[in-house]
Amino acid sequence: MAKTEAIQDSAPKWMGPSPEQLAAHRISSRFYNSDLAPSQKEGRSWTAYSVFTLWANDVHSLGNYGFALGLFALGLGAWQILVALLVGAALLFFLLTLSGFMGHKTGVPYPVMSRIAFGIHGAQLAASVRGVVAIAWFGIQTYLASSVLNVLLIMLVPGLQSWADTEFLGLSGLGWFSFTLLWIVQVIIVSYGMEMIRKYEAIAGPIILVTFVSLAIWMLARVDFSISWARDGALSGWPMWMHILGGGSLWVAIYGTFVLNFSDFTRAAKKKGSIVVGNFWGIPINMLVFGLVVISLAGAQYQIDGTVITSPADIVQTIGNPILLALASLALLILTIAVNLMANFVAPTYALTNMFPRHLNFRSAAIISAIIGFIILPWNLYDSPVVIVYFLGGLGALLGPLFGVIMVDYWVIRKTKVNVPELYTEANDGEYFYHRGINWRAIGAFIPASLISLVFALVPAFSGFSEFSWFSGAGIAAIIYFFIARRSFTFREVDGEEIAVPTTH
Repeated sequence: MAKTEAIQDSAPKWMGPSPEQLAAHRISSRFYNSDLAPSQKEGRSWTAYSVFTLWANDVHSLGNYGFALGLFALGLGAWQILVALLVGAALLFFLLTLSGFMGHKTGVPYPVMSRIAFGIHGAQLAASVRGVVAIAWFGIQTYLASSVLNVLLIMLVPGLQSWADTEFLGLSGLGWFSFTLLWIVQVIIVSYGMEMIRKYEAIAGPIILVTFVSLAIWMLARVDFSISWARDGALSGWPMWMHILGGGSLWVAIYGTFVLNFSDFTRAAKKKGSIVVGNFWGIPINMLVFGLVVISLAGAQYQIDGTVITSPADIVQTIGNPILLALASLALLILTIAVNLMANFVAPTYALTNMFPRHLNFRSAAIISAIIGFIILPWNLYDSPVVIVYFLGGLGALLGPLFGVIMVDYWVIRKTKVNVPELYTEANDGEYFYHRGINWRAIGAFIPASLISLVFALVPAFSGFSEFSWFSGAGIAAIIYFFIARRSFTFREVDGEEIAVPTTH
């Protein structure tokens, strides 16, 4: 009775089903609110273009450019870099489409999706791992963006240099100003929900593409369109192919976060075709453009002075025209915010909402995530190899096993049959209650796969396998779960339309 009254009290806020409908499906307010509820099929607003702009922004992130330019530094030439990126792109297109279809069909965000395989309580593990990684990187990416803003501000107002010379808690006075300003901008955007993020990504995507293509053309013009196709001492034979395959595998691992919580976005997709088309243009095609930009930037700069650049920012800083430099720097800021919003802000927001659905909604959870990302002083984390490699790298190695369990459970064991209303009930006979709310078979597959993935990722003796740690973790977890998963059960397919809410987030 108390649970029903709690739902009745909050019903007007989420403009969804009646208390009677919720009670009929035994919905518990401990697992359900307007942000975790399924999204109604009618009124969904994400189109193929919306999905495409996610990748138009994220693929062209500074971190990805640093990774791809690192392949050139390792000794891969132009065609080898393209092959590595396209191998990764083909795998990502397949994996992200599978993950995206789950969100479109059920209409639920990733933390709720995790309840299918891990149980209503066990899902907290899957959501928390993804959320912790994202909060740390949200702070770090905001710090990196503030460094770009520092350069831009000093160029526009040279007198601010004195601010850059003072330091407090590891950050300059100007750095505190830039970081806080960008932090506030991102909080404002996210506080308006997923629809505002969609609109921001839609505007930022074309700006980013035009900026980087223009930068590549400008560099090509400087060398009369004659670039170095490889650096001195380029790799060949087996070492070359190992780096190509390793590069493709790492390209997938970089998106190990996204393949998990892609349903946070596709739950608002108008149709499955929107996911396929958006992914096609946003991943293989867009990544081909990305690769061509990388080759142009790296090859042109190497042709000019033999320098191997590590980031597009290295080239932006060489632009002599102050106006063009300011515009390029502004584009990098727009890009970093776009990447941060979708890759590092949405996941912890849903994870916190999933933990405290009675007390938090999307906006309040987003603010708390942002506050945590601020008070951890992320610039100190970024400067600590121990934190980056062992803490964040270790957590990242756990994402593959989570993905392996969730995908096998949904696509192979259940054959896509999901009883959506049962994802929100804590009744002992609920389909996803398992044993006290935890599917120990999923945990039993996750733990050994995670240990192996961690060894490959972190132990120096296995450094040759580190590039494949995500795949090894996902594959081992998938195989173990396939053999131990519960099959003596009739899986039912029930959609969530009766308890769904309008797509406003």
